[in-house]
Amino acid sequence: MSRTLPKTLWLTLAATAALAACQRGAETPEAPKPAAEAPKPAAFAFKDAIDAADFGEHVRVLASDEFEGRAPGTLGEEKTVEYLKAQFERMGLKPGNGDSYFQVVPMMETTADETSSLTIDVKGTPRTLKFGSDMVIGTRTGQPEVKIDASELVFVGYGVDAPEQQWNDYAGVDVKGKTVVMLINDPGFHAKDANLFDGNRMTYYGRWTYKFEEAGRKGAAAALIIHDTEGASYGWEVVKNSWSGAQYDLRTADDPAPRVPLQGWITGEQAKTLFADAGLDLDAMRAAAGKRGFKPVTLPAKMSTTLKSTIAEKESRNVLALLPGTERPDEAVVYTAHWDHLGKHPDEPGDNIYNGAVDNATGVAGILEMAEQFAKIGKPKRSVLFAAVTLEESGLLGSKYYVAHPSIPLDRTVAVINLDSMSVAGRARDLTVIGMGNSELEDILRPIADKQGRTLVAEPNPAGGYYFRSDHFNFAKAGVPALYTDGGNDLRDGGEAGKDYNEHRYHKPGDQYDPATWKLDGAMEDLTAVYEVGAVLANGEGWPNWYAGNPFRAARDTMMKANPPPAPGAPAAAATK
Repeated sequence: MSRTLPKTLWLTLAATAALAACQRGAETPEAPKPAAEAPKPAAFAFKDAIDAADFGEHVRVLASDEFEGRAPGTLGEEKTVEYLKAQFERMGLKPGNGDSYFQVVPMMETTADETSSLTIDVKGTPRTLKFGSDMVIGTRTGQPEVKIDASELVFVGYGVDAPEQQWNDYAGVDVKGKTVVMLINDPGFHAKDANLFDGNRMTYYGRWTYKFEEAGRKGAAAALIIHDTEGASYGWEVVKNSWSGAQYDLRTADDPAPRVPLQGWITGEQAKTLFADAGLDLDAMRAAAGKRGFKPVTLPAKMSTTLKSTIAEKESRNVLALLPGTERPDEAVVYTAHWDHLGKHPDEPGDNIYNGAVDNATGVAGILEMAEQFAKIGKPKRSVLFAAVTLEESGLLGSKYYVAHPSIPLDRTVAVINLDSMSVAGRARDLTVIGMGNSELEDILRPIADKQGRTLVAEPNPAGGYYFRSDHFNFAKAGVPALYTDGGNDLRDGGEAGKDYNEHRYHKPGDQYDPATWKLDGAMEDLTAVYEVGAVLANGEGWPNWYAGNPFRAARDTMMKANPPPAPGAPAAAATK
């Protein structure tokens, strides 16, 4: 399978070098611009280039306690979106959603009563599981009360129905009205069987979002995922923090995807006890579920709970800013980053603000810096859209809404480049491509990385399913080629990138801006790389695609066949107003 693009599609290496020259020339700042009406030191003046000090200042502001963890629908959102709007206005970018910088995302806020418990009766002996320590549960139905009464438990392995894999964990059982219990990740993962699905590399079937949707399609009354740190790629505390407090969703009118009435997780310890009480061994059942021929197992157990929730319909906002193209303005390169995080948890003692500095103030600061650079260079042939989206932490909902209501049609969206949780560990000899081997965007990135003296590598933990855990994935499912990069792991100054963050600060109050320890030179190198990919696309006429055999390619081919873009050299479209 060839991964080399036809020469006519892309700029030559000389043109790429010219772009690099433009980048180097941009390092000399112009006179400071007037400060925008946004929270920052009065003396701070942003520069007109990708700049580490500017980047750090954006992160400092967005991750400050004043922004209260940037939860959607809160004062933290208001401060965040107004800050972003002020920055885009200062740069001279136009509103990206008609005459507005904002795209309203209608949302449903659901706050579960965390005094709720869940009772599992095994062979006539009930046992109560407590919210937070033993399990977490919630609902996406918008119902203030969900009652499950003596629902039969069925173990459905990994909860996967994948016809193309000749795999159906629901085969031979009707789960309507029942509670399905399932494992996280893919069949074959725990057994390390490379012949099942993608082996150690998670597919979308391994994501918890898919598992709950599939349970809804099958008519289950409830769905519980058994947590294990290896399979989920994060510990129980991350699950507990993510499912505590207000949870957000799109309204059913905007997202008709199936919804199981009650969904949640139980700890591995509680699952082991449940299976033991039922006369089964969890490890043995996990091994059986990772082999072809697995059949669902009805447990001698029933689950009951009454979950009360406070429901409110609210709104959140994507922030969209546009740099119009001069020759092909109806075609656009899109940069995305999510601005939201987990907010403030008033009931928690001590530091209860989840500032989200790395996740994802860094990504938002990154697209602001690239917007600054594009605005300075100016006049790309194609438009460039910068989308700071909401509700990523709630299941990629802001980008999901945008894809359903795009300001640039998807068949005129050249590519999407996503920034999420940038590395602050310093310069690296490599550059990580999450989901490496997906699209021809890698063929553009590779010579740029070569120029930086870096090699492209896949993510070190493919079992984590990171390609399905950020906003580019909604574009990918719709067919738009998407690139998602991260910092490298082979650090030039030594050390282990991301280890401390993943273990101690991810989705915790400790994710704070730390100018004393952060090394931003690597992040600037990463930004330069993805900026140049966008510059190649914005100043060219080619249309990258997914590599042959990729599951997203069919959607892209279909949309482009239905509405072919103008041929290279064809007359320019009307200018974007």
